[in-house]
Amino acid sequence: MAAPPPPGIYVPVPTFFSKPESEEGIPELDVATQTKHALHLASSGIRGLVLLGSTGEAIAVTNSERKTLLSHVRQGMDKAGQKDYPIIAGTATQGIEDTITQLQISKDAGAQWGLVLAPGFFATCITQEGLKNWYTAIANRSPLPILIYHYPAVSNSIVLSASTFTALSSHPNICGAKLSHGDLSLHTQLAASPLPSMAHDKFATFTGLGQQLLPVLTVGGAGAIDGLAAFFPKTVVRLYELIKKGDVAEARELQEIVARGEGLVVGHGVVGVKEGVRRVLGWDSECRLPLVKGLREEQWDEWKGVVGELEKVEKGLS
Repeated sequence: MAAPPPPGIYVPVPTFFSKPESEEGIPELDVATQTKHALHLASSGIRGLVLLGSTGEAIAVTNSERKTLLSHVRQGMDKAGQKDYPIIAGTATQGIEDTITQLQISKDAGAQWGLVLAPGFFATCITQEGLKNWYTAIANRSPLPILIYHYPAVSNSIVLSASTFTALSSHPNICGAKLSHGDLSLHTQLAASPLPSMAHDKFATFTGLGQQLLPVLTVGGAGAIDGLAAFFPKTVVRLYELIKKGDVAEARELQEIVARGEGLVVGHGVVGVKEGVRRVLGWDSECRLPLVKGLREEQWDEWKGVVGELEKVEKGLS
């Protein structure tokens, strides 16, 4: 059985793009800033990175760029003494062959796991049997151990049932899941399952929502792959540590602040994460169409209060 990523807080890292030279130009990868941000996260207690997931605009990145981005980050981590630092590479294709190709490129570039988004194109007629067979076909050939990425909002609202996860957990090359939705019942059924194939050293369940961290860890979840941690890493790591220590009162207080801050990520997605990274950490990035960079000042004003609270917490942990 393939070992899952170690428990803790991971960041679904935004892909940094530089400003094009003309209005018609396509923003190019900014691997220098990408690596600086990765190193900042690692030094702030983040357990690992998810590159080229949904927050990483995977669908807008070519396979050649995938190799370039992953290679530069891996090399940067190695040079900084972060050898073997956990890197999970996302995929967001509909086809088995395309997914295998991306997983092979990711392995060759230094990733240790793949995060495979469920295929949603045929949502109106897809079945649980079809989803099980699709993931099994990928796991059979994947050069990397894979986690199942369940994110209905970007997968045409398809839902994987608890029984589907249970069946797939017995595959030796499937080692976990990221659940980016509010169904705590599913989190509980996976993370607290008594089945040997779902044991925490074989199958790790991560939430994609930091606002759920306290309840998810309580039922046995491995941690979070959380967008807010892209610009408030120490705060989210601190919340994880408080929960693991059993300091429920302080954890509850911090969870409330984090939950309000997560509204920026939920409400504005990739754009909100990049805006937070720019405003809080000072690293700017374009988006690739159809995404349009930036929030209007009146939009950002809505978040200044909680961002200020989080900045105070973050600085206090430095």
